[in-house]
Amino acid sequence: MGYISDHETKVDLLRNKAIANTILDIIAGSGTKPLTIGVHGYWGAGKSSVLEMIAEHEFQGGKTLVIRFNGWQFEGFEDAKIALIEGVVDQLMANKTIYAKAKEQILDVVKRIDWLKAAKKAGGLAFTAATGLPSPDQAIDLAKFAMAKVSGGEWATQENIAAAAEGVKGYLKDSQDKPTVAKNIREFNSAFKTLIEKAEIERLIVLVDDLDRCLPETAIETLEAIRLFVMLPRTAFVIGADEAMIRYAVTRHFPDLPAGTATQDYPRAYLEKLIQVPFRIPAMGEAETKTYLTLLAVGSLVGEESDEFKVLLGKAEGYMSKPWLQKSIGDSEVSEALGKAYDSDVVAAVSMVDEISAVLASGTKGNPRNVKRFLNSLTLRLAVAKARGFENAIDSPVLAKIMLAEQFFPDVFEEIAREVGTNTEGSSPSLHRLEQRCDKKGKRAGNVMTEADTSEQAEPIATVASAQAHEPRIDAWMTQPNIIPWAGQDPKIGTVDLRPYLFVVNDIKNFAMLAAALDPRLLAIVDKLTKDDMSAASALVAVAALAPEEQMLVFEELRAKVLRTADWERKPQALAGMVQFLTKVPEFENRYLELLAQLPADKLGVWAASGHGRAVKTPSGQARLQQIIEGWKTTGSESLKSMIQVDGNV
Repeated sequence: MGYISDHETKVDLLRNKAIANTILDIIAGSGTKPLTIGVHGYWGAGKSSVLEMIAEHEFQGGKTLVIRFNGWQFEGFEDAKIALIEGVVDQLMANKTIYAKAKEQILDVVKRIDWLKAAKKAGGLAFTAATGLPSPDQAIDLAKFAMAKVSGGEWATQENIAAAAEGVKGYLKDSQDKPTVAKNIREFNSAFKTLIEKAEIERLIVLVDDLDRCLPETAIETLEAIRLFVMLPRTAFVIGADEAMIRYAVTRHFPDLPAGTATQDYPRAYLEKLIQVPFRIPAMGEAETKTYLTLLAVGSLVGEESDEFKVLLGKAEGYMSKPWLQKSIGDSEVSEALGKAYDSDVVAAVSMVDEISAVLASGTKGNPRNVKRFLNSLTLRLAVAKARGFENAIDSPVLAKIMLAEQFFPDVFEEIAREVGTNTEGSSPSLHRLEQRCDKKGKRAGNVMTEADTSEQAEPIATVASAQAHEPRIDAWMTQPNIIPWAGQDPKIGTVDLRPYLFVVNDIKNFAMLAAALDPRLLAIVDKLTKDDMSAASALVAVAALAPEEQMLVFEELRAKVLRTADWERKPQALAGMVQFLTKVPEFENRYLELLAQLPADKLGVWAASGHGRAVKTPSGQARLQQIIEGWKTTGSESLKSMIQVDGNV
């Protein structure tokens, strides 16, 4: 089975096109009224794919324009409000048809955002103290800078630049009487509205993506820019973000809210006031996860554009359109759809999906991105086992269950591994007892494991519980969220010899370093990543082009270099290169956090207190990072502890 891309897709494997079409219908039915629509869901739920489907929609009549804005790409900008406004205006300017219809209005809009941009031009311009606006000379430079910003356009001529500069001077002169921020916002709004009308745009749809990846300040500034500047008639904003993260950003942005109910209610009210129509992408159930896994696996082998796959996709859409029936595609549907293309590789892939789908559905909570990543990681580890010659000792469902523990219950995984290492049979008696207790304690309700009731079916609970009432370790394990459905799920592995499985899980780093040493091409990339920041940045294109297994090799070699560090007072260059690496390959975030936890805290310099934000983006990762930093407050060197107390930004 091949690697499965983690990027947003135009092939609808999750029936998200229904959400995209519904959003388009709402926009079409709203006339010219301004509209904001939220596409909500946890990280990896498919928000970007929904926005991609909206962007690819073929609008009739040529009167609808779709513009895309990715907040995360502007994370480093000092003012996200300016970034959004300029992003919208730049794309309007780059459209030759719109420029031909509304050249004067475009120039007018450009000059009316000069007071926002002045302070940003190469860091050298500042507002005048008296007016809050740039001086005429600054404004002329600003106009030239703005007009030259979008390269390759026919409008960026010397004549147009000069005209814009004169217009800016006139605008500043007109503004001397009432140089207020409110006045400038009103005039910008008016100019932007005129631009839309002159360009004969019936609907301007702006797709705002990845806000939940941004820092709180960036997310709030982007939302404020939508509300204050461009929320005008004929505009529609579709915002893809996890509302929980936005609520968190609001809370961080307004830290002085009074304690109590207001602190909880205000973030929700803020979001509800901005977003008029919320859509939440639902998590997949067990049957949907199996169908999705099957489509991913088969698509990676036969190609998502093949006729055979399209037949299979049609069958899957029929099942996924009625998720309450809990029906999923399997071997018979794949065989019928693929015909002669149903070869041994496909048979093996479908069989593996059938075995692991139940475990994966509960462990990943139906999150598509987590499903993809898990499947890629499982495939990679099976490939490692095959390359090492012990693939016959590995059963994929057992490996999948072990990997779920490794990912979601790391402390339990570590205890199981220690027990397996000291047991002559290679099994884990504690895991066996946990599975027994969870098998009695949990029962299936649809695709959800719930606490068993007091019915006749649940009668064995008392016996099992009393017999094992004095097992603190098992009791502690069972308090962890989601561990009961994991342990109660088949296959039961507590009596299995788990040594080969732990070997392939733990041996992957050693295998990686060995393989990397054999490949000069990968070593050249590692060398660039460990030289200096500029050299590391130049290697990122090559990093992005690597196959997943090659990316793993590069990362593990960087990790090995970090652990060989002798002087921890200074930041290892390999760690700096690793941070840059993660900006292109975020899948290794957990491994990065594991590395941080392994560093000798009592030897680390002040550098360790910050600089991890570019590498750790997910909410769960940020929470784990904060735990590591909190631990350093007690175990770290004196200089590190002092720095953490002063600077909590990591």
